[in-house]
Amino acid sequence: MKETIRIASGQGFWGDLPEAPFQQVTKGPVDYLVMDYLAEVTMSILQKQKRRDPSMGYAKDLVPLMERILPIIVEKKIGVITNGGGVNPASCRDAIFKVAKKLGIKEIAIGLVMGDDILERLDGFIAGGIPFANMETGEPVASVRPNLMSANVYFGAAPIAEALRQGAQIVITGRTTDTGLTLAPMMFEFNWSETDWDKLAAGTVAGHILECGAQSTGGNFSGDWESVPDLAHVGFPIAEAYPHGDIVITKHENTGGVVSEATVKEQLLYEIGDPRSYITPDVVADFTTIRLEQSGKDRVRVFGVKGRQAPESYKVSMSHLDGYTAFGTLTYAWPDAMKKARKADEILRTRLADLALQFDEIRSEFLGYNSCHGPLSEPVEPSNEVVLRIGVRSRDRDAVERFGREIAPLILTGPPAVTGFAGGRPRPSEVIAYWPALMPRSMVTPQVHVKRLQ
Repeated sequence: MKETIRIASGQGFWGDLPEAPFQQVTKGPVDYLVMDYLAEVTMSILQKQKRRDPSMGYAKDLVPLMERILPIIVEKKIGVITNGGGVNPASCRDAIFKVAKKLGIKEIAIGLVMGDDILERLDGFIAGGIPFANMETGEPVASVRPNLMSANVYFGAAPIAEALRQGAQIVITGRTTDTGLTLAPMMFEFNWSETDWDKLAAGTVAGHILECGAQSTGGNFSGDWESVPDLAHVGFPIAEAYPHGDIVITKHENTGGVVSEATVKEQLLYEIGDPRSYITPDVVADFTTIRLEQSGKDRVRVFGVKGRQAPESYKVSMSHLDGYTAFGTLTYAWPDAMKKARKADEILRTRLADLALQFDEIRSEFLGYNSCHGPLSEPVEPSNEVVLRIGVRSRDRDAVERFGREIAPLILTGPPAVTGFAGGRPRPSEVIAYWPALMPRSMVTPQVHVKRLQ
């Protein structure tokens, strides 16, 4: 058993800083690189891609990244764990094998965690009595079943750890909890039991700190953000894990950002509900038991975490088509910029009403005035310019299409001194809604496959 392992966050979301994974595996020692690509809406996008091309459905950005870092991780024996497999982990694996052959790499094992995609099995589960009721509204899924675009079970760390036990250096998953990516190597390296709740909770907390990338090393920091050094070269977080369950959050030396109790605390509060019950498929962690200690420059010790038994249900992340939306913008210049923007908004709304178009929502924002705080915004001094941004949402695609044809006419039939209309007429785009549900964990089983380069 190792005395410690270093797990590096390489990405907090699909589209995060492109250099971060490379920096994590080159600027200092790490044992594992973990990368999060998936969000709820992402799954529906990937399903659409897979329907158009059966070989797609994974995070395409992952393949060129792996081409860049594969020689490094092979030489340094760094493990890589990512949920970039999306709805097609096998194709993602095959694409990485192709890159490995191109680079002349002879030996590497890639593990897959599959079984989370239950869209094709959903009707059978519903017929068997699982209602998949919306966790927020209680509404049964039957009301949106015809429009469902994705349905994925959140698996945890255990199947990833199993892939590591079977010799995988790279593990590619579908929908897995963000925290599970970090917890899994601890379970594997330290032989943690699946019922050692306190240790699992500690690893889960570490995963929560790492899951948003540089948000725990000074990025998006709402404290004394001006004191955070060199955000242009911010270092992403590393969890230094120990067999007894203590974690030290740090980053590579000679990188920007900062690791402090304040930055770690802010990330701990990010996207949690009841802090006493942070629920995952692996454990229920009690965040009120977390203790932090600044143990050195850019080193925060995390200890004392308590956990309890994992739930008997898996969370299921579903998405469904919920209509269409479109947005348009116009910029009004001084003098009386705000008056002009408000008048343009009034004229446009009147014209839409005259056309008897049906919208679920019409939303107007005046950028620089109320686009962040809405009705809480206070009056401001006269501005040199105001951007009117107006959008509509409707289940009637034709109504949204017609809205898009009403923006440009305001240029010559509304208030003066207007500019900023570029990029063509606003077009309808699909609204993808989130549907969270639960199902008995006994009804679905993760599938672990490990394949070696041949």
